Amino acid sequence: MDGQSHIELSGLKLTTDIGTYGPGDVVPEAHILDLRLKIDPRLVLIDTDDMDRVFDYDPLIAEIDRLARDGHYETQERLMTRIVHACAAFPQIMAIEVKLSKTPVVGKTGQLGVHLALDERVIMQIRET
Repeated sequence: MDGQSHIELSGLKLTTDIGTYGPGDVVPEAHILDLRLKIDPRLVLIDTDDMDRVFDYDPLIAEIDRLARDGHYETQERLMTRIVHACAAFPQIMAIEVKLSKTPVVGKTGQLGVHLALDERVIMQIRET
């Protein structure tokens, strides 16, 4: 089937512990996850209203929450890598865009994040490792 479909999650505040901060450093109040997952349109354009016809994202969200709470991370990038691997474990996911950001950055303002986009070829390589 031609076309594209995506599952999108935005603005999810993660309960996590990222970074090491000293006196006078700005300590983030929140780490925010945005996630866009490409899936087959046949998992969206369904002929019957049954959960077995769609991509059930609830187990993935539970795994992301578990990973975020899993312990201390020095970097956003490490948590992001683990989230990508969790997404790649679902064969329905064809491509991944993930953004993890923290706020505030200076004073009580700003949001700073890392954005990663991976196509189907890269997802297949991750699955093979």
